[in-house]
Amino acid sequence: MFLHKAILPLRALYPDFVWRKPTSENVIYLTFDDGPIPDVTDWVLEQLAAHRAKATFFCIGDNVAKHPDVFQRVRAAGHAVGNHTFSHLNGWKTDDATYFDNIAQCQRVLPPTRLFRPPYGRITRSQAKVVGQSREIVMWDVLSGDFSPDLTPEVVLQKTLKYTEPGSILLFHDSLKARRNMAYALPRVLDHFGERGFRFDALPMS
Repeated sequence: MFLHKAILPLRALYPDFVWRKPTSENVIYLTFDDGPIPDVTDWVLEQLAAHRAKATFFCIGDNVAKHPDVFQRVRAAGHAVGNHTFSHLNGWKTDDATYFDNIAQCQRVLPPTRLFRPPYGRITRSQAKVVGQSREIVMWDVLSGDFSPDLTPEVVLQKTLKYTEPGSILLFHDSLKARRNMAYALPRVLDHFGERGFRFDALPMS
């Protein structure tokens, strides 16, 4: 089980994390975790281009190293990128020194960026205290749930449309596991909000 909407008590526990971007404008911040990989990330880029949408890709460093051509296409399209560790580490199960080294390893294959998202959303307070000194720890306002095999594509879309609002940071995954649900929901989300006058912006990297 997980929460599609990041509720206020959860956000209050970690007030220094970025959960959403309060705004009076009709803007949504699409984010994608776990790429870049061939085919899936390329398909996402095609969808974003068709809707003139910008997004933020929280990249696994190992995938960037393995697929530099796909990563360059993300950057060439004008999207932002953030650090998602080199090996997709769960901070709750990783000692601090290893965690920090893995973030640094990821950063070596990325352009300068302050954006960091902990894999699984799991980071200890001691890790967050250090990481937050030099990086913006970005969580999410709306979790699509595209990664869950227990959810149908229709439910992923329904929940995403229900909870997304101006300033939402919306999380999808450009991964093989999420592909089925994400491929159904993403174009429909882009259509739905585009028809209602929303724009999709990338998060600032600096």
